[in-house]
Amino acid sequence: MTSPDRLRTRFPEISTRAWEHPADRTALVTLRSLYGFDTVLRTLSGLLAERQHRLLYLATAVRVDERQFKAIDQLRQDAAEILDAPTIPEMFVLQDPRANAFTIGMDQPFIILTTGLLDLLDHEELRFVVGHELGHALSGHAVYRTMLMHLMRLAAGIGWMPIGGWALRAIIAALMEWSRKSELSGDRAGLLCGQDVDASVRVHMKLAGGSRVDQMSHAAFLQQADDYDKSGDLRDGVLKLLNLELQTHPFSVLRAAELRRWIASGEYNRVLDGQYPRRDQDKHARISDEIKHAARSYRESFDQSDDPLVKVVRNLGKDAASAVGTVGAEVADTVTKLGKRLGGWQNRDS
Repeated sequence: MTSPDRLRTRFPEISTRAWEHPADRTALVTLRSLYGFDTVLRTLSGLLAERQHRLLYLATAVRVDERQFKAIDQLRQDAAEILDAPTIPEMFVLQDPRANAFTIGMDQPFIILTTGLLDLLDHEELRFVVGHELGHALSGHAVYRTMLMHLMRLAAGIGWMPIGGWALRAIIAALMEWSRKSELSGDRAGLLCGQDVDASVRVHMKLAGGSRVDQMSHAAFLQQADDYDKSGDLRDGVLKLLNLELQTHPFSVLRAAELRRWIASGEYNRVLDGQYPRRDQDKHARISDEIKHAARSYRESFDQSDDPLVKVVRNLGKDAASAVGTVGAEVADTVTKLGKRLGGWQNRDS
């Protein structure tokens, strides 16, 4: 299922909304619509010493270019061409035995790949990861995560109060859920760059079980997600929520399953066929429309889930959107309220 470079579909003027998960997209559209947002970002960028971080990696890691890690640099160039990236983020390789990749920075995001990741993955699997991180950079995830975490720290000042503490916990839960959804967005961007479904699944298999893919099975690995969803009783449903509560990333098995669902929904093929939103349409994106889209996505997931806890709630006749919660709407409400406290932001979309 691998596409040679000359056959990979390019996506001229593609909007990041094409690969963003509905809950992720709702939060991003909300944040992008706040007046005064750019000013606050520049201020936070100075406070958080972004330049210091870049200088640190410039001094302690290897910068990827046509002379160093040339094959990785070519993957970066290919991904930028496929997603028609207006700018190409810097990339560094860091000596670290742990397999990891991340995107940081606000004004000029840059990507870090560890040597542990390079040792673990083959060329096409690395293409998926590079596309994943480029998707983060283009969506502005590093920017908005940094800002929201800063706002969360400001809100922590009321954490000693019983009511304030619960409010802060709710904010943290919403932000962690959004962070997990943004990882699903990155996976979709990675698949669009590689256009190799098998490689995308292998990445998650290796992150879960190491390099011995010859002892693993795609079908069995994906079956684990189905078993996870429907196994156990009500107690297991609660434990699943507790396991995920403070996780910034979804579990590897579940990420592979989410990609499978996105492909099965037809969205992936529609993008390949050129049916995707363009960047010049982004200014017309309305928060209310995105919230409805996110609610519909949660409702469908809720209705299709075999999780014991979800079944109990569903059998009680609860509305899916209210039972599960629309994360994008929660983040929108949270950010708007905090924004007003910090400087009276106004929202462009009523």
